[in-house]
Amino acid sequence: MTPISSRIALAAALSFAACAGPAFAQVDQTAADEGQTGEGSTRVEDDLHNRQTDYQGNIIVSAEGLEQLDILAGTSVFEAEEIQRNLNGQLGEVLAKLPGVSASSFAPGASRPVLRGFQGERVRVLVDGIGTADVSNTSVDHATTIDPLTAERIEVLRGPASLLFGSQAIGGAVNVIDKRIPRRVPDEGYHLDALAAYDSATDLRTGGASIDVPVGDVLVLHLDGTWRESDDLEIPGFQIAPELRAEILAEADEEEAEGEFEEAEEFRDAANQTGFVPNTASESWTINGGFGVILGESSFGASIGYYDTNYGIPGRPGTEHAHEEEGEEEGEAEEGEEIVTIDLEQIRADFRGDIFLGDGFFSRLKIRTGFSDYTHTEFEGEEVGTVFDVQSLETRIELVQNERGPSRGSLGVQFRHRDFFAEGAEAYVPPNLTDQFAVFGLQEFGNGPFQIELAARAEFTDVEDTLNRVNRDFETYSGALGLIYESDEALRAGVNISRAERAPSAEELFSNGPHIATQAFEIGDTDLSVESAWGAEAFVRGRAGPAQFSFAVFNQWFDNYIYLTETGDEEDGLPVFVYLQQDADYFGFEGEVTFPLFDNGDFGLITDLRASYVEAELDDGTSVPRIPPLSLLGALELQSNAFDIRGEVQWFAEQDEVPTFETPTDDFALVNFLVAWRPMANNENVTLQLAADNVFDVTGRRHASFTKDFVPLSGRNIRASVRLSF
Repeated sequence: MTPISSRIALAAALSFAACAGPAFAQVDQTAADEGQTGEGSTRVEDDLHNRQTDYQGNIIVSAEGLEQLDILAGTSVFEAEEIQRNLNGQLGEVLAKLPGVSASSFAPGASRPVLRGFQGERVRVLVDGIGTADVSNTSVDHATTIDPLTAERIEVLRGPASLLFGSQAIGGAVNVIDKRIPRRVPDEGYHLDALAAYDSATDLRTGGASIDVPVGDVLVLHLDGTWRESDDLEIPGFQIAPELRAEILAEADEEEAEGEFEEAEEFRDAANQTGFVPNTASESWTINGGFGVILGESSFGASIGYYDTNYGIPGRPGTEHAHEEEGEEEGEAEEGEEIVTIDLEQIRADFRGDIFLGDGFFSRLKIRTGFSDYTHTEFEGEEVGTVFDVQSLETRIELVQNERGPSRGSLGVQFRHRDFFAEGAEAYVPPNLTDQFAVFGLQEFGNGPFQIELAARAEFTDVEDTLNRVNRDFETYSGALGLIYESDEALRAGVNISRAERAPSAEELFSNGPHIATQAFEIGDTDLSVESAWGAEAFVRGRAGPAQFSFAVFNQWFDNYIYLTETGDEEDGLPVFVYLQQDADYFGFEGEVTFPLFDNGDFGLITDLRASYVEAELDDGTSVPRIPPLSLLGALELQSNAFDIRGEVQWFAEQDEVPTFETPTDDFALVNFLVAWRPMANNENVTLQLAADNVFDVTGRRHASFTKDFVPLSGRNIRASVRLSF
């Protein structure tokens, strides 16, 4: 998209927002107010943003028109209290304790959610139902353009969410509900939310605030901003995993035997690095402004925001010397030793509308549009290495049916355009255009103990390499059927069958070159075909006496599964990774249960247990790369009106089912403590928190991470935070 056309698109989006207003009549606050409860959270939040319902309440945006979203068995919601408890600059780390969730943990400045072992192009990260429009899905070193500090709620949908949000969500979706476009008029003259935090493992200093101000009876103005700065990540023990450390020490011995004493010393320094991970500092800031017009049962609003971050990319020890071995001049080898940083900025404009249509067949028309202008620069030292420019436009329109007897649901269309351009010596993906158009529908039948849910989506994708004039067109069709039983005792159980398809991305098709940030030479395949999967899952959730629980077991059988794997070859001194395709099977389970050991009204002692497991195997018998191991979490939490005291143990099993060239990871356990204090009896939304993570300072490596060999999890970390809402 040219600069002129991008301005036209932005102007059109904002003009539509301005012109649509007079046509609106009223807003439905019920749907906006309701959402599933967060993990272990039962406290009522402030009157403007967070109003929790029963555990089986609706998830807005995720399933318009349905009473309950069951066609995806694995759903969780984080609200303000849980976001504060798990606060981190990157979305993946915030959610990593949820059942069925891990994180890519590439670096402190870049970590995306991993859902049921899926990541990258199979997990879509959304802002209020449409994409973030960044390039975090294209490579693990790219950050998401979301700051959890100002999130109102985070919805996690595990399973084939492609039915709802597009083929890039074949493994799941994370939907962040932010505060930029107000949904309600504050009861007071203004509403303020603020959160400030510190942690010791990165010397993190961060703060954010948002304010909503009513102007008259129908207009609400919003402003929010955040700032975050951190230093290098502190770790226990050696930075490098034992296998890689042994290889580097062997390289040092070889260099010394050849008389290259300086190079040998550099290898040994890298192998013996302890205490911190170099070049992992980060800094970011955001500012967003918006407005909402609430006219009875309809509403509309728009926002514009800016996101800026700069973060270090930890280098894989030893790779800089490989360049020299390829015959480069000494000066060129020195350039290869420069540290790599990423400077990222995004300008984003959004519009949301909700039109009340009356008592006809359709009750509401919901419109969501977002435009993004994104720039991402990878620096090698002070020199510009590669620049990524991405301009995106996405629109989602849904018609929600009025409930007619036992039937309810919604129909919709969705359009996404992405113009991707990269330039520089290591622009490993050529300029490309992606256009997607989809039609979809959700239906639910039944008001009694038995219910049926149906979902279908047809999607048409065009991907074009504009440099080499290569064009691929894909048609994908997905569908699902869910059978649900609900007892009078609030027990809900069901079985879902799904068929999901995904079109290959531009990166999977067209990559061909060195990617300095990941220290890999990536090669795509223009002949990749549509990836498809049959899926089956069974679930049960609800209450049994005082206990609350949720369990799910799932299996997905993939045809033409696309994956990135190391070949063992080198190109330009970098390990070669190629995109391949073959069949694959995923199997797993996830569960959680909370129950009170005692509750006398003033105090309660709660037990919280969680488990996740995934195994994934390719058709040739080898394991799918970077699959998280079995993980278990057990916690005891003492709750009162003023205090919460929580202790937990999180255990990760070893993962030795790995493909060739991937390093296995050892088992480890993290012990964490937390104290939360609400000093104001008349305002439970003022919370001071002190936490200690990894109390015993153990070394842990997240197996889903591309950098697990040389970026372990943080050592002992003392965190303090304060949250205000009034």
